[in-house]
Amino acid sequence: MNMNFLKKNTIVLLTVLAFSCMQAFSQIYLPGQTGNPISTAVQFLNYSPDARAGGMGEIGCATSADVNSQSYNPAKYVFSDNMFGFSFSYSPWLRHIVNDCNFFNFAGYWKITNADAIATSLRYFSWGNISFTDEYGQSPYIQKPREFAIDLTYSRKLIDQLSLAITPRFIYSNLTAGQYVNGEESKAALAGAADLSLFYEQDFNAKGLNNSTLRAGLNISNIAFMKMAYSPTALHRDFLPTNLKLGIGYEMDFDSHNKLAINGEINKLLVPTPPVYASDESGHIIYDYNGNPIIAAGRNPNVSAPIGMIQSFYDAPGGFREEMQEVIWALGAEYSYRNFIFARLGYLHESQYKGNRQFVSLGVGIKYNIFGFDMSYYISTGQPIANMLHFTVSFDFVSAKKDEIKRQGRPWYKESE
Repeated sequence: MNMNFLKKNTIVLLTVLAFSCMQAFSQIYLPGQTGNPISTAVQFLNYSPDARAGGMGEIGCATSADVNSQSYNPAKYVFSDNMFGFSFSYSPWLRHIVNDCNFFNFAGYWKITNADAIATSLRYFSWGNISFTDEYGQSPYIQKPREFAIDLTYSRKLIDQLSLAITPRFIYSNLTAGQYVNGEESKAALAGAADLSLFYEQDFNAKGLNNSTLRAGLNISNIAFMKMAYSPTALHRDFLPTNLKLGIGYEMDFDSHNKLAINGEINKLLVPTPPVYASDESGHIIYDYNGNPIIAAGRNPNVSAPIGMIQSFYDAPGGFREEMQEVIWALGAEYSYRNFIFARLGYLHESQYKGNRQFVSLGVGIKYNIFGFDMSYYISTGQPIANMLHFTVSFDFVSAKKDEIKRQGRPWYKESE
């Protein structure tokens, strides 16, 4: 392998991708703005659960297919070279702040034919021990609030290079542990949602390389028709974290031992932005004759979930510049040696006015036969993420090339009619 060629092309690709993303989605600050973050229920649904994606800045929409594709782009499963697999991931969440908050994820898939696959995942988030107080400020008891989501995916190739996936999801959130609010007992919130995903993968030959692969992905996750509430008669209901994810990736095979994949990704919540309300000289909100707060800038966020998805593209009180602040962008790279040892690097950037998640991520992994182990670590450049760890153990079966599988006549590989 020509090492000068490797170094030259790697530097060029990294520079071009980084420059393009920063030019398109660079941080823009609004004069005098102190922050206008978007709030949703069950935010854990948009957390990155596994260590491979974690090591690349939480990128996974357009990376190569793996067991944990369910959390990023389920349409990737039909491009897996393997028959079936499962994984378990664990993260001691924000351990520098709390010592008993944990995030677990289980994922599994089965490739029925070369064109069809099914998959499932279970995400479980535990908030640890929380002391609840009564109306007098006393702490009568300790509870363990928890949330989880379970889903099922069907993915299918539309053509050899393009696939589609649909993922219905059930969501459970018990944060209040039956506490009484305004004289009414709170309940666990239940909701249903779905993901719609597309994935494109094309192999081609490039000068100086054994093989190259271009990938692109789109995933609209947690699409809901209703909002979530923690009591049957609640006047206020929360949006689910509906999210638009777009990704692109380019993988280079320098020789039979060395691979490098470069990836970029953007995310945007499809949830209404809080407006700016009119206020008097004392800073109190002004209401109209019907008792509704008067909106000085932006749009009314009290809309249905489907309308909120559409409105999210043009309702920011700061206009287009604030809409651009709501775009999270990330860059990531993965190097593999003999498909055995993996090294990963990533960076994620979110506006300081929209949550301020900014971090560099590092990751390593090994894969031997059917077994894989990955670990990632976040180095914060903003807040609140810092010193985060992810661990993932995976098992992927029938690790063989497609032509070998086809030649062996494996029944599951037969093309679907």
